[in-house]
Amino acid sequence: MQLCNIISVQDERLMDVRVSGSIITRTVTGGTYDQDSIASIHFENAIAFPGLINSHDHLDFNCFPALGNRTYNNYAEWGKYIHSNYGNEINAVLQIPVSLRASWGMYKNLIAGITTVVNHGDKLQVKDPQIKIIQDVQNLHSAKNEAGWKRKLNNPLAKKKYCVIHVGEGKDAESHNEINEILKWNFFKRKLIGIHGVAMTASQARSFKAIVWCPESNRFLLGIDAPVKELKQQALIVFGTDSTLTGNWNMWNHIRLARQTKQASDAEIFEMLTCSSSSLWNLNKGKIAAGKDADIVVAERKCGNAMDSFFAANPEDILLIMQEGNIRFFDTLILQQLNVPGFEINRYRPVYINNREKWVPKEMINVITSIHAINDAVDFPCSISKYDHPVAIL
Repeated sequence: MQLCNIISVQDERLMDVRVSGSIITRTVTGGTYDQDSIASIHFENAIAFPGLINSHDHLDFNCFPALGNRTYNNYAEWGKYIHSNYGNEINAVLQIPVSLRASWGMYKNLIAGITTVVNHGDKLQVKDPQIKIIQDVQNLHSAKNEAGWKRKLNNPLAKKKYCVIHVGEGKDAESHNEINEILKWNFFKRKLIGIHGVAMTASQARSFKAIVWCPESNRFLLGIDAPVKELKQQALIVFGTDSTLTGNWNMWNHIRLARQTKQASDAEIFEMLTCSSSSLWNLNKGKIAAGKDADIVVAERKCGNAMDSFFAANPEDILLIMQEGNIRFFDTLILQQLNVPGFEINRYRPVYINNREKWVPKEMINVITSIHAINDAVDFPCSISKYDHPVAIL
């Protein structure tokens, strides 16, 4: 298959992209290919970028609403507050089986254009994964909330794995000192990936393999940002959303907030979501280039240049999501072009996102209806189409 007439966000180039199996085989100037030789999807006024990489989410926590009504000094204070004040809401969500909650967490990421997510917490079994879910790391919650964290950090059987842990998630001296405590107990000099780092200094950042920036979660919980402008001089910065407990389901809101902080350039933020995170997690992704995994998102061009269009995007603007060569999501606008051998329309169902009809894996509909049968208060960002069966491609 080839995707034709798309504008690369990375270099503003008009190009056609050929995909074979799970790999991008060629990218050339738009219109170069023999259009009759291979199944093609043609776009008009559309941008393309690599499938985004979300380096921090708790997949099973995305049925929660945002909980909290003020800002807090640190994550421990917030945790105590919500358990004291939102017990009914928390218990209602916990009645939903973990498998269903984790599946919705996956789909939440997919419909925002995320084709890889790093799950933090217990290893989850997700049925029929539609995106890549990274869990082959050692996940420790935090120094306060992980029982036996010192022993686990120094477990010799885990020393070759990244240790991913919440650090400096606060705006007080206690949060800053917690980072020093973690570093002091890292006897094996494990490769640490710190999440949040709001109370972190540049000198502390030198001891981390990477820091995951979660701007919306930090603003919601603490009212301040991580000092990314200083931290990026000492450690690799990648991007995460955290769950809907502390942030909007739509990653694009998080991306625009990062831009508004002016702590990183547009190009740096784009790389945090693509090249930098691909390198950190040892993936063959992050670029639309020959030999890379075919993780490609195509969206409507809304602004004069491709990068501005990228930052203006929302899920309703996405026309196509391809993950390792598989079409996972598409707009009704290209439905007729998918009348090609091997494409099974019966595997998809339509939903509406901000009044735009999109086609998603039918299992997503089953997940939504199953969750609502248990807890109809869960707020999903899409509505199920009136169609209860696939529409024939004419």
